Amino acid sequence: MTTDHLKLTTYCGERQRHEHRFVADALLDLYAGADVAISVLLRGIASFGPRHQLRSDESLTLSEDPPVTVTAVDSADKIAALAEQAVAMIPRGLITVERAQLVRADSPAPIVPETAKLTVYVGRHHRVAGAPAYRAICSALHRHGLSGASVFLGVDGTVHGQRRRARFFGRNADVPIMIDAVGTGAQITAALAELDGLGDQPIFTVERAQLCKRDGQLLTRPAPLPATDDLGRPLWQKLMVHTSEAALHDGTPIHRAIVRRLLQSGTTSGATALRCVWGFDGDAEPHGDKLFQLGRHVPVTTVVVDTPDRISAAFDVIDEITARHGLVTAEMVPAATTVDAGHRYGGTSLARYSY
Repeated sequence: MTTDHLKLTTYCGERQRHEHRFVADALLDLYAGADVAISVLLRGIASFGPRHQLRSDESLTLSEDPPVTVTAVDSADKIAALAEQAVAMIPRGLITVERAQLVRADSPAPIVPETAKLTVYVGRHHRVAGAPAYRAICSALHRHGLSGASVFLGVDGTVHGQRRRARFFGRNADVPIMIDAVGTGAQITAALAELDGLGDQPIFTVERAQLCKRDGQLLTRPAPLPATDDLGRPLWQKLMVHTSEAALHDGTPIHRAIVRRLLQSGTTSGATALRCVWGFDGDAEPHGDKLFQLGRHVPVTTVVVDTPDRISAAFDVIDEITARHGLVTAEMVPAATTVDAGHRYGGTSLARYSY
C-alpha cells in the first residue's frame, strides 16, 4: 500500500461557470490534461452551501442547477499542484483534500486501519462472471461483513487521463462508478484479497474512518478535534450518512430531513445528498434499482463537511433523525477551502493531527 496519494473533491452547482465553461467540465479537462489516475463527476439530488440556498430535485425550478461533486485521486505531488488550480476555478463551493492510500495489485499486503473506508473505482458496464462489476463487488463486501457500501453512478470522468463521458446512445462501459464501503481493517483486508482478482483493473483506495452509527444504533461520536493542528493549520471533519430513500423520519425521506434541518438550524455551512444505484447498510442485502430507473428504494448518501465544532453540532441533528435507520461515519479532513464570490476560508495545505 502506498501512502503518498491524495483525493481532491469539489462540491459546487452544476451551472457554475469558469470563464466561458461550466466549472465541472473545466475541472475534468484539467484532470485529463494532468493524466490523473481517476476522476469522477457525480450529480446530487439535494444540497445547500455557504449562502444557504437549497438545491433539490423536488421541484423543477430548484433542480435546474443540481449539486455536483468532482473527485480526483492521484499522487500527493500531482494533486497538491492541482488543488490550487481547482480552487481558482470555483466561484462558490467547497474543495477538500484528503489523504488516501492507494492499493496496488503488485504491492505487499496492505496495513489497513482498525476501521476504514474502502473506495473502489470501476467502469460502469464492466462485468464479472456475467454480472455488473459493481454488484459483484457489493456482494463480496457484504459477504465479508462490511457495515455498508454505496455505489455512485458517475456521469463523467477521466481514467488515466482519458475523458469518459456518459452518452445517451452508447455502452458507456468506461465511465467511472465509485463505490464507498466501511468496515473493520480485517474485513477490508479479506475483501481486498478477493477483489484483487477482478478483471478490468479497478482502482482501490483506503482511508481511516470512524463508524459512528449502524442501523440507527449509536456506537461512538465523531472524534473531538481541535480547530487547528500544532502549526495553526485548520482541521476539518466529514460526516457521511448512508440511508435508503425509503427510510423516513416524520414522513420525510431521511436524507431530505437532514438537509432541511441542517439548513434551517444554521448548524453547518453546507450538505450534499447523492442518490446511489446500488448498495447496502447494516445486515440488509445489497439492493437498488436498475441503472437509469432510480426509485424510492435506492441508497442515498448525505455528506457534511465543516469545522470540528460545527460537525459536533451537526451530528446531534443527524443522530436524532437517524434514531431508527442509517449508517453514519466520520473522517478527519486535513485541508478544505470554502469559496464565495472571491472570499476564501481555509486552504490546501494539509494539517496533521493524531487521534
